[in-house]
Amino acid sequence: MGLRSILAKPAAKHIAKQIQQDAAKAVQLQEKWLQQLVKRAANTQFGKEHDFASIRTHNDFQQRVPLRDYEQLRPYIGRITKGEKDVLWPNKPIYFAKTSGTTSGTKYIPITRDSVNNHFGTARNALLLYANETSNYQFFDGKMIFLSGSPVLTKVGGIRTGRLSGIVNHHIPTWLRSNQMPSFKTNCLEDWEQKLDKIVKETLKKDMTLISGIPPWIQMYFDRLMEKSGKSIGELYPNFSVMVHGGVNFEPYRSKMEASIGNKIDSVETYPASEGFIAFQSSQQDKSLLLNTNSGIFFEFVPANQIHQSDPTRLSLGEVETGVNYAIILNTNAGLWSYVIGDTVKFTSLNPYKIIVTGRTKHFISAFGEHVIGEEVESAILSVAQQQNIRITEFTVAPMISETNEQSYHEWLVEFDTMPPNMEQFALAVDELLQQKNSYYADLVKGNILQALKITPLKKNAFRDYMKSIGKLGGQNKVPRLSNTRNVARELEKYRMVIFDS
Repeated sequence: MGLRSILAKPAAKHIAKQIQQDAAKAVQLQEKWLQQLVKRAANTQFGKEHDFASIRTHNDFQQRVPLRDYEQLRPYIGRITKGEKDVLWPNKPIYFAKTSGTTSGTKYIPITRDSVNNHFGTARNALLLYANETSNYQFFDGKMIFLSGSPVLTKVGGIRTGRLSGIVNHHIPTWLRSNQMPSFKTNCLEDWEQKLDKIVKETLKKDMTLISGIPPWIQMYFDRLMEKSGKSIGELYPNFSVMVHGGVNFEPYRSKMEASIGNKIDSVETYPASEGFIAFQSSQQDKSLLLNTNSGIFFEFVPANQIHQSDPTRLSLGEVETGVNYAIILNTNAGLWSYVIGDTVKFTSLNPYKIIVTGRTKHFISAFGEHVIGEEVESAILSVAQQQNIRITEFTVAPMISETNEQSYHEWLVEFDTMPPNMEQFALAVDELLQQKNSYYADLVKGNILQALKITPLKKNAFRDYMKSIGKLGGQNKVPRLSNTRNVARELEKYRMVIFDS
């Protein structure tokens, strides 16, 4: 064992014990965080406007603080960018995490001195917890790559601003800094393809032991490495033992990634967002994610079917149930209050509190009243693909609303790594499974309101080329799994695969 792995061992043991203790008293910790957050922000502009001084219970809090999305928060962010302090949280943020939304344009999410540990300490804890469980400490001694946005920061209202993954680069612990790849100069490149070529050149002959990023960009890195070396990733990096991923569901990418590596390796899923580090995988025996209940966030949960109502039910952690689709709401020590992040989750366990991410509140199809969500489409196509030994690179789904007498249907635009031998049978199997998962969709198909779904196969690299065409190739950008409009589908149809009948 090298020096880093030796030093990591006692730290991992300590962190694992702390996380286990926190998980056992998650509800009490959440109640404590609500009190702490409200008390700390009582004298801010937001706290005074919402009478924080009189809040004693979660019910008090709900009555005074309505749910907000970014558009409703924007006026407060505007005050901060104009130089005001004590707006949402004492003093000013030390960073803005810059992100983009489909409806809100560019968003500036505050990161405060108090919230820094939520982002950076949680990432560290997830790795140490993994090491403690598996006794795999050796990866600390090799090279580790973090496929991320540029660490170059600008200033907005005097506050350092950049992508969250780029901000994270400034907080890599000193003892890991010399192991970090790529070089700072390469990481600062904005053009993703140029950056990827440089990363491949820098890492091709290194002893890579950990690779981290969002799955589609890890896969692109793998593809480029294999093209350059003529070897599988496992052959190229024999000591590569753990992959850390987040941002999108890993399952659609798993089979192709495992084929690229050539053997199965451990993976750790994380659930970081610009608004806060929400959860992380705490065991290799369970793919669900442990909710981060003691890190500066008080969570609320709204049944997903109520999120667009004027007065939805708002639950604290102790009131949730397993198997229910909830919109997740954040209150944080960065000054976000009853903030609708836009994600939906289901609890798989209440002891400890573990979740899976099921989709986005705005990413669903309900053009005909079916309300199909991301979890359902992913499960349907992946189950059939696995049964038929088909590998899928990427896909998205959109409604096709007929303007003739022909029935409408869902169009699935799919980039296959291996094509189904019979596309019609493959589509029918996916449709049947989707009907089993969503009774509203089944009723529409059986009632002849909708046709069975149709699959449009796309050319190789279609999704990559589409993202490049809109200037969103690389970083943390991704194509939505579901759309209630045809905006994305209309562009992707330009990459339709032409299939000639034999």
